[in-house]
Amino acid sequence: MSLVSTEAIILQTFPYSETSKIARLATREFGVLSVVAKGARRSKSKFGANLQLMSGGSAQLYFRQTRDLHTLAEFDVETQRLGLARDIERYAAATALAELVIRFSPQQSGPEIYELTRQSLDVLQDADPEQVSTVSLMVMWSGVAGLGFAPTLGACAVDGASLTAEDRDFSVPDGGFVCRSCARSRETSRLPVHDCQALSAFVSGQLPTVSLTAKHLTAHRRLCARFIQRHVSEGRELKGLDFWEEGNGRAR
Repeated sequence: MSLVSTEAIILQTFPYSETSKIARLATREFGVLSVVAKGARRSKSKFGANLQLMSGGSAQLYFRQTRDLHTLAEFDVETQRLGLARDIERYAAATALAELVIRFSPQQSGPEIYELTRQSLDVLQDADPEQVSTVSLMVMWSGVAGLGFAPTLGACAVDGASLTAEDRDFSVPDGGFVCRSCARSRETSRLPVHDCQALSAFVSGQLPTVSLTAKHLTAHRRLCARFIQRHVSEGRELKGLDFWEEGNGRAR
């Protein structure tokens, strides 16, 4: 066991015994880790209020390669991201992303997942209130792509055929757009041209150049959630994703 230091983001915490907490961290050097913060629930804990969700900073921990649970020695906060709590929709997207990172990051992930998480949380925090729904879709789709589950957009997801401007049928079971020939034998969602453009932008980590109505934002959220449930979680319940998909009736 060795004492190591790494940049980290707190993605989740929960009680562990009467005095301690378990925290899930996205770290630059070691991927996603579970750590025990001993004594963190005590009133005079050395951690104080430092273990706030989505906070970023420097974590010192006792790390052992063969263990799943490590010991957190210190956590020095550098970024609190209090802006994520400004509205529930913003926070719902942050927790849904954290859930994906915790549960589906590759075991031997490098700094890419940490950077994806850091940048996504910062973008969500800084998003204009009128753009939160659009930004959250970009964050979720680019997160899915960054974790290795990107939908097939440039070719038919079934037979690999080239797609034309008229091939706008998206098949969730097949994992992407399909050509008109394959679409005839499948249940698909036919997307308007501007929605196809928006989806491509979201997956590549960009905001679409077209404006999306509340109705279209809701449809995009539903499509994203269905894709994640089919190809990422494989049917397993994701509470954070369900909460984000609901949209809290405030899609903008």
